[in-house]
Amino acid sequence: MPNSKQARDSHGRFKSDNRTRNRSIAAGAVLAVGAGLATALWRGWVKMPRAPWMSDAEGHEAPDLALDAAKPGTDRAPVDFRPDPEAIPTEAEREALKPASVH
Repeated sequence: MPNSKQARDSHGRFKSDNRTRNRSIAAGAVLAVGAGLATALWRGWVKMPRAPWMSDAEGHEAPDLALDAAKPGTDRAPVDFRPDPEAIPTEAEREALKPASVH
């Protein structure tokens, strides 16, 4: 026995019932939005950097980056060991400083 509530078109044929299809599409949309929201929460709240006092904090202290750390190479040599800026180089020193030429 046909469903008496089902509508008919202008030719008297039953129209297709799309309720099941529409519910499936709505359920898929709800699941997609839920998955997107869960992903946003996971990436935004769960994977946040932890505070240093928590046990699962990553990394370690970097003493060479501390403000009071020694900075090697920034101190000048004592005056007795500095080269004389006005000294004229010898012929051997000039030859040593020349770029290598390929012949």
